[in-house]
Amino acid sequence: MMYDVCKSFCAAIGSPILRYIDSKHHQKEKVFFMSGDNRSLSERTATELYNMIVLQKKFSAGEKLPNETELAQSLGVSRTTLREAVHYLIAQGILSVQRGRGTFISEDMSMFHKYDMGALSHARLADMYEIRLMFEPQCMMLACFRATEDELEGIFEQAKLVEELVRTDGNWPDEDQRFHEMIAAASHNEFIIRMFPIINAAVNEAMEMTDNIEDLKNIVIYDHRDMVSFLRLRDGAGAKSAMSIHIRHVINTLGLNTGEL
Repeated sequence: MMYDVCKSFCAAIGSPILRYIDSKHHQKEKVFFMSGDNRSLSERTATELYNMIVLQKKFSAGEKLPNETELAQSLGVSRTTLREAVHYLIAQGILSVQRGRGTFISEDMSMFHKYDMGALSHARLADMYEIRLMFEPQCMMLACFRATEDELEGIFEQAKLVEELVRTDGNWPDEDQRFHEMIAAASHNEFIIRMFPIINAAVNEAMEMTDNIEDLKNIVIYDHRDMVSFLRLRDGAGAKSAMSIHIRHVINTLGLNTGEL
């Protein structure tokens, strides 16, 4: 069932990557690519490796990659395909080869943002926010019921930090994403937690596309206050509604068309 849910999610957001755990080898992860992606296998593998470095943070700057056989197996591709993917990332400066030592992640973190991952189109961005509207309100309700007191206090403090940064023109978008990640973690739903790197990639894209930053600032301040109020009461229905309203506010401000949801 989880495989079917993952497949539906990735198909809905246009993600080329779909993971599942092999039923016969529960600890062996395989990577599958959706048939709608017409890039070469090596290009798609390069994207997956990039995501492992940047979004999933499985490797750090300056760290050596695992040996070729191990990495190819973890990605579910041949060593030949992996070599081609590595060459893509070397050409972009994300990876470097040290003769006699192996392949390493670039020490220059700024290089990680220069690889062309295929910017989200306006339509795909709308699809992503449609997905947010489908599951984040439910995630919020779960957090009301499942969060520990320490988790709630952490969320409340994070909301204060975000508002302070918004008011002082600090780096509030990153901390706002952290606020949503903390809510996801408090839902204690592993699938939701694993989806957040993909969600955050879309949020980053949206922030770069919009000119309505001031409107978004007001939305963040007042919507966060509403969400926190319901969380304090552990009012699941109210919190769910507050998150839904928040996402709709963002969708409207970004000018996205998400249909009749």
